[in-house]
Amino acid sequence: MSCPTDFSSTRACHCLAARRQAREITRIYEQRLRPHGLRATQFSVLAALAIKGPTPVKELADVLGLERTTLTRVAAPLERDGFIRTDQAEDARLRPLRLSAAGRRKLEGAYPAWKEAQDLIDRRIAASDPHAA
Repeated sequence: MSCPTDFSSTRACHCLAARRQAREITRIYEQRLRPHGLRATQFSVLAALAIKGPTPVKELADVLGLERTTLTRVAAPLERDGFIRTDQAEDARLRPLRLSAAGRRKLEGAYPAWKEAQDLIDRRIAASDPHAA
């Protein structure tokens, strides 16, 4: 009979630790952006469109590291609320998303909350980094 495998080393799983840390970071952004009626992913879509201008769905999904279907799901309430517009194209994958004036105002209003979350996380990372200057 073989000895059972000792799985105790999985307690230090880097994948699990990274996912746990990512969830904590997301919670910080979500908490700060909630009063503005935005989720962290929605803020990222608005910010990317503000930077890039009108961008096809597939290209924007690649920039944001999202699946195209995920971006479509995230963008739907932004479009419903008038923060982004979708230009027509024969190929749905090429249809550009565009930030509306209302979306620009929403992004500018939420930016200080995003910056607060960003700065908080920067401080936490710096405090936990033994190589920080």
